[in-house]
Formats: sequence, structure tokens, C-alpha cells
Amino acid sequence: MSERTEVSSLGEFGLIDHLTKNVEIHNASSILGVGDDAAVIDHFGKQTVITNDLLIEGVHFDLMYTPLKHLGYKTVAVNISDICAMNATPTQIILGIGFSNRFSVEALDEFYEGVYTACDTYKVDLIGGDTSSSQKGFIISCTAIGEVAPDKFVTRKGAQKSELLCVTGDLGAAYLGLLLLEREKKIYLENPQIQPDLENEKYTVGRILKPEARVDLIDFFAQNNVTPTSMIDVSDGLSSEILHLCKQSNVGCVLYEEKIPIGEETRAAAFKFNLDPTACALSGGEDYELLFTLKQDDYDKIKDNTDISVIGYLTDEEAGANIITKGGNKYAITAQGWNAFK
Repeated sequence: MSERTEVSSLGEFGLIDHLTKNVEIHNASSILGVGDDAAVIDHFGKQTVITNDLLIEGVHFDLMYTPLKHLGYKTVAVNISDICAMNATPTQIILGIGFSNRFSVEALDEFYEGVYTACDTYKVDLIGGDTSSSQKGFIISCTAIGEVAPDKFVTRKGAQKSELLCVTGDLGAAYLGLLLLEREKKIYLENPQIQPDLENEKYTVGRILKPEARVDLIDFFAQNNVTPTSMIDVSDGLSSEILHLCKQSNVGCVLYEEKIPIGEETRAAAFKFNLDPTACALSGGEDYELLFTLKQDDYDKIKDNTDISVIGYLTDEEAGANIITKGGNKYAITAQGWNAFK
């Protein structure tokens, strides 16, 4: 039986001291971090980018199959992904949590172990936050802060006709990982003696439980003097994000189904569920890849990067956003991704 320490035995300030005792500073811009009324950061002439995400148990995550350490890591990664989507470098996070009395100090330690692993991976600093009791479940609020050279930030607005539509990595895996976990949860609830069957599903399950932010691509852009004309991270599904970019930039697009990057593990998992892998990529979400547009003149700078796929091009707004299927048919792109309020 593992030891359980009640949070009440430490008190709020004792808990904060306990959870933040191993804070490491990675950035010179973090002047003053945890331990005072507020943090102090100085980005030395660069512009500051700020984003916030709210994660609620039962809405955004299920602790029946989400290890707390993975949840801590994912909390940081999904926020950093939003910083990357602005072409900025992440530097700091602020983390607030609310939790019910079913969570012990050891459970919170596990969550923070994931947070610190992500901070180390992405070289960001945890510089503050808050803790509170919650009547039910686990609530997480994470703010991420980044820096970017003046006027180098990239928004969802700025794409123009004839530019290239590009995406990083591969798509659809996270959605299939979620389906697999939900299937095993249902089987377990019906018969707790049956062990989860996730053999050969490491990739898809990993993509939902421990996604990675594409900081590496932001570094690649800087090193190769590439500035996307617009960009967004793929959190709600490719079709939804394409429509966001088109709407904000007042353009249309042509997307080629055969160009959408889908991994072999994803295809295999889709077929097990009798699903179309393309539909999983278009509507699945939580891939946290970067969708961006690029001037044709910059194509030579990215063509040798195997982590970037050119999946289409931009057209006049009047032409609308369309997908050309492998069979050569043309359809309007529709958003069927994640809706937080459905």
C-alpha cells in the first residue's frame, strides 16, 4: 500500500512550497519566479506572447486512463503549442490547479513530475500559479508566455492567394488513440477482470496522452529564414483549422486528400474501427501539429524537411475551401472537429 499524505496536513503555502521546491530556471528572461506575490520577466527588447488554457476533468481528460504524470506533461505541451502557432519561442508558464479531497499530496506530486519533465523538455520556467480546493474533480488553468523578435509573430490572418498550404508531422493519430482508450474503458467497466488490450497501439495512444508541441519547427523556421504568412496549431481537426485560416485571411483553398500526412500506425488503427483515416485526420483533433501558409518563393527552404508536407494551395475567397479526393472529386471542406460547448 503506497503512502498517502493528505493535502490538509501541509496547508496551502506548505503545499505550494512542496510542489515548487524543485523549480529550475532555464531562461534569463525569468527575473523573479515562484515565491513572491507575482513573477517578473524581462524579454530584453523582444515582444511577449501570452496564451491560456483551461482543462477540466470529465470534459478535457478522463483520469480512468490518463496517468497524472502524462496529464502534467500534456498541460504544458498544449499551451506551448499555442505559443509555437504564433512563431514564438516559449519561455515561462504559470499554473493554477483546483482539486477535490480525493487527491493526495502523492497524486499532485505525480502531476507536477509531468509538468517539470515538460518544462525541462521545452526549456520553459514555471514562475507562479495558485492552488485551490474544488468540490469535484481536477481543474487546471495554465498560462504560457513566449518571446518573439519584433514583428516576427505570425497570426491566422495574412495568407494570400496562390500561397502554399503546409502542415507538420502526421494527423489523425490522437483521435484514434482516444477511441482505443474509450473502448478499453468500456470493456473494463463491464468486466474489471479484463486487462486493457493496447498491444501495438503505442503510437496512437501516446499521441493523445503525451502530445508534443512543435518547438523544433519554430527553430527550423528561424534557422532557415522562413516566416509563414499565417499559422495555427491543429487542436480541433485539420478541416476546422483550415477554415479558420481561410476565414481570417479572406482566402479560399484547395486541399489534396492524397497529400494529407497519415502514419501507418494511424491507418491500421482506423481500419480496426472501420473508419476512414482521412476523416480521422480532418475531424479528429488534438494532434498539435502546425498548419501554416507559405509564399511559393520559400518552397526551396522547406522542401527537404521530411516533417513538413505541402497539402494544397490558397485560392480566391469566392472559390471557397475545397478538398480534392483521391478519386478526383471535389467537395467543400466542412468543420466537424471538437466543439467545447456541444
